[in-house]
Amino acid sequence: METAAGNQQRRSRTNWLALVLLLGCVGGWLCASVPVMEGQSSSTQPPQNPPQNPAQNQSQNNDIPDAPTVQPPSETPEPPPIAKPEEKKPVERDPWTNQPINKPPAAAPATAPGEATSAPPPMPPVKTVPPGSSTKPGPSSQDQLYTLVVHTNFVQVPVTVKDKQGRRVDGLLSTDFTVKENGTEQKLSFFTADPFGLSVAILLDLGMPDAEVQKINETFPALVAAFAPYDEVALYTYSSTVSEVSDFGGVTRKLTALLNQMKTERGRENGVPVLNGPLAPNGPIINGVPVGSPTEPVNTPPKEAHVLNDAILQAALDLRKRDRTRRKIIFVISDGREYGSKASYRDVLRVLLTNEVQVQAVSVGSSALPVYDKIEHFHLPLQGSDDILPRYARATGGSEYRELSRSAIESMYAQVMSEARSQYTLGYTPVRPKTQTTASIYRSIEVVVHRAGLKIYAKDGYYALPAAAR
Repeated sequence: METAAGNQQRRSRTNWLALVLLLGCVGGWLCASVPVMEGQSSSTQPPQNPPQNPAQNQSQNNDIPDAPTVQPPSETPEPPPIAKPEEKKPVERDPWTNQPINKPPAAAPATAPGEATSAPPPMPPVKTVPPGSSTKPGPSSQDQLYTLVVHTNFVQVPVTVKDKQGRRVDGLLSTDFTVKENGTEQKLSFFTADPFGLSVAILLDLGMPDAEVQKINETFPALVAAFAPYDEVALYTYSSTVSEVSDFGGVTRKLTALLNQMKTERGRENGVPVLNGPLAPNGPIINGVPVGSPTEPVNTPPKEAHVLNDAILQAALDLRKRDRTRRKIIFVISDGREYGSKASYRDVLRVLLTNEVQVQAVSVGSSALPVYDKIEHFHLPLQGSDDILPRYARATGGSEYRELSRSAIESMYAQVMSEARSQYTLGYTPVRPKTQTTASIYRSIEVVVHRAGLKIYAKDGYYALPAAAR
């Protein structure tokens, strides 16, 4: 009976396992074959309600093999690989013409010993020139690309407008002005009343009488105060020669220190030169005849050089190297005498007008006397010319001021620099000359203001630069 009961129990277990496998396969699960071995321990827990059959109680130690584990299929299938786009090789282009560069094809691989090879193309014939001659290379495409022909001659005309009382007139518009060049009205393409930075070359005349030189030395603090922080100043002195005291630089303590050192300079001594007597340069004289000489000497007063032209020329040559965005001023403090210069007035004026340099002046000493303007055209022998300085000022659009007292000279410094900085600036482009020879001739300028009772201060003309110098 025990044997029959055990066999029946085994068959019931086998049937139950087959039913489980059948249900799993019907549900879509993949089945895995697991060998059933007797006596194998089961990892599953026994059912909570075991059968009450005593035959089953006797076989509680016999384990049932686990059901085969089945892996579920992947929910999201992997996407197919994406084909990479075919890469295009960049085309090399000429940086100057933007045309594709045709490179020669790559060299073919070496042929096998048994293969036939093609003959290289014939070389072009080489042309030679006769001995002793050379060929002129033609212009390349790059040279032609950067060969630019520009014809420009922009003209700037600084203008100061004053009323009958000598006061500056502000608030004018471009429509109030008319500019004529060689009698032809020009179209203004530039107009401004904004202030400009100044490049100023100060010329101090040390050939004046010592009393006038010492008076000017006392006005140096007011001279420094007349400049703005963005101006640049150079200092020159002249008498028989021209000396550059300092190059162009800002208005700093260095300029003040240099002017303080200038206070030790002395002018020429006053009085009539001693020609005879014991103090004469020829020694003692007895009965009108120098001791040791059989003849009576002829004495002449010494010549005093005042190289005003040379001083203005050197300052103008230095100013032309300065930035063109600045207004270039030569500020002369002198009695206006000119004698002994190597440069002439015409040559110096040409340099001034060509490089847009303006002369402003303060005349002191004898030139500031009320009647001096009446007798300045009478040149004394061996004394040179006395009307050069106002001529420079008028021709370049500047002004000349004549002052005697120290306070008047100090106030004039600030007025001159303010007027030079705040002038009206007119600009136009004249018609390009047809021939190269006429590009450097003198061209006269006339500025007209359409208001009555006003006086105009502007340059008389200019010398146009040739095309090669622009």
